[in-house]
Amino acid sequence: MFVHVETRRRPRWHWATLLIVSVCVLCFVGLALAPAPQRISFLLEWGTVPANIFDPHEALLPQLTDPALLRLFTALFIHVTWLHLLSNLLFLAIFGLPGERALGSMRFLLLFVLGGIVANLIGALSLQGVRLPIIGCSGAVSAVVGTYVALFPRAKLGLVLPLGLYLEFVRVPAFLLIGIWVLLQLLFSYAGPSYGAYVWWAHIGGFLFGLIFALFSRDAVARRLRG
Repeated sequence: MFVHVETRRRPRWHWATLLIVSVCVLCFVGLALAPAPQRISFLLEWGTVPANIFDPHEALLPQLTDPALLRLFTALFIHVTWLHLLSNLLFLAIFGLPGERALGSMRFLLLFVLGGIVANLIGALSLQGVRLPIIGCSGAVSAVVGTYVALFPRAKLGLVLPLGLYLEFVRVPAFLLIGIWVLLQLLFSYAGPSYGAYVWWAHIGGFLFGLIFALFSRDAVARRLRG
């Protein structure tokens, strides 16, 4: 799965996507091996639990300096089911690898982290009082997808599909895969407590953040592509 990006720059090693995938997988394996009580305790301690972060009866601005907001970041790397993990990392690879080539590893990592934090913040604000944890990097991946759409609106992705005994290479519009991503997020949002709180607004917020991030990154991307 790839999209070709024209550039005269020397090939560089892009490490951000690999780092994100590695941390998510290690966290998933660690949780899978932990006893159930410890796993639940970990989710409540490091997931974004809206009721533990925001008090609807207190002023919002002072609460934005609460150290508990660190959970907006740590929740990005927590997954409790392999399907949730696989779907996030698959689309991160599809859209993240070409996005990282265009943005550069540091800027791409900044997009993932800030987009995920903003997405979780929006999710927590929309779910004040809810005691289920918001977990997973869906909001961050939504930010990556949003940036990809803005940078490559007419891009096509090359896919290798298994057809019987043969592998077939096809090129499909990126918007088709984005539609599949949206459907998956809808399914996860309505799956209920097994995946954490309902966070559809977090996905929308992450996607919009990605669009805005791309607008501010266009000049930097153009300079990279010119070499």
